[in-house]
Amino acid sequence: MFFHSTPEYKARMPSAEQALPGRSEPMETSSVHTVLGTPIKPPFPEGMQQLIIGMGCFWGAERLFWRVPGVYSTAVGYIAGMTPNPTYDEVCSGRTGHTEAVLVVFDPEQVSLEQLLKIFWESHDPTQGMQQGNDRGTQYRSGIYVSDMAQRAKAEVSRLNFANALDEAGKGGITTEIMEAPTFYYAESYHQQYLDKNPNGYCGLGGTGVCMPG
Repeated sequence: MFFHSTPEYKARMPSAEQALPGRSEPMETSSVHTVLGTPIKPPFPEGMQQLIIGMGCFWGAERLFWRVPGVYSTAVGYIAGMTPNPTYDEVCSGRTGHTEAVLVVFDPEQVSLEQLLKIFWESHDPTQGMQQGNDRGTQYRSGIYVSDMAQRAKAEVSRLNFANALDEAGKGGITTEIMEAPTFYYAESYHQQYLDKNPNGYCGLGGTGVCMPG
């Protein structure tokens, strides 16, 4: 079922009364990464760390990160909303409050959190609020969802550094939300590694042309 959305729902977060009820059971999804051959769900090997990011349509964002050396696995899903176990159609309605997100599981001995954050900031436009390019709606907002306070501190520093670079370039202010990661709901199977299965599929990634200092 597709749930009707309006510009009102697309432009702002829904209230608790407006949010869809969802369901108690999670969506069926795949279990093995089609490119990396690794599991996309925990448990992950000891020593791995996790970061969840939202930067617009999750298809292109996931491909961006599975190509990074040191990334063990990736998956796409929905985060930071109110509706439990939402479907893609429900998220697109603007009535769940979730944003499209990518779970990045990485080996910190091979790639640092700072390197991943640099890719994040430079590969999308974090100044656009509830949209990314021509993709408009709450599900396209920018976000960093951290595992612990140490990650949050590094994310906040990276935001400040990139904000300064944007300001020097005459760009707008950052609208990216940074918070401790709430529940990450895995998206349906066909979304996982979508651009591996559909190499000519849509990819809406587009940065500002500004580089992270340092």
